[in-house]
Formats: sequence, C-alpha cells, structure tokens
Amino acid sequence: MELPDFMSYANKFSQSEFVEKISRIAKRAGAKLVYAALILYYTLQSDKVSKADKAIIIGALGYMISPLDVIPDAIPIAGLTDDFAVLMFVLKKVWTDIDPAIMEQSREKLSKWFDEEEIVEIKDLFKDEA
Repeated sequence: MELPDFMSYANKFSQSEFVEKISRIAKRAGAKLVYAALILYYTLQSDKVSKADKAIIIGALGYMISPLDVIPDAIPIAGLTDDFAVLMFVLKKVWTDIDPAIMEQSREKLSKWFDEEEIVEIKDLFKDEA
C-alpha cells in the first residue's frame, strides 16, 4: 500500500478532535493503533522534539482524524489500516525522539480504555526499533 501525502492533513489536527476521535474509535481500532496514536500525541507535546518532527506528527495525527482517507474509516476492519500504516511510518521516522516515559504514559492511558488481554497485543509492536 502506498502512503498518501499525510502532511496535507496537518490542518486537520487539533487536540480536542484527536481526543474525541481516539475515544470514539478506541475499541474498534484496537490497542495497537491507539497506542501508536497516543505515543505520537504525547511526543508532540515534548520540548525535546524538533519542529520538523512535530510537523510530521501533526500530519499523521491529522490524517488519522480526517474522515477523508485512502480507505474510509467507515469500512469495517480495513477502514483503519491506512491510519495505522501512517502512524507506524511516522513512529519509525521519529523513533529516536521518543522518550521511554512517553511510552509508559501512553500505556497507562491505554489501560483506561482496554483490559489487560487487549493490551498484550502491543507487546511486539516496536520489537524492530528497540
């Protein structure tokens, strides 16, 4: 799958729309997508991240929020795969900027929406990056 120009979605990002969308789609999206989105969201708030990386993160989160995707979110199962691909692409690009404390903060937030059996699926999400 070819990734879209997600930077064109940067103007779609806002904190309130991110929180509203992530809480609305959490269970349907699954723990992996939500965890990736939370890591980027909290990384965006870090003062240790370059402006260029923040722009990329905003583009990816804007793409996730936007209802206009390569694969529309309303399509069951497949609708969020493009969102996940964009989030993972950006996570790999900014991986060195991600503080372990941000990963823990994201996991703590995830535990408020998912039970432990669902959270287990995030275990191997970043095995290649570590």
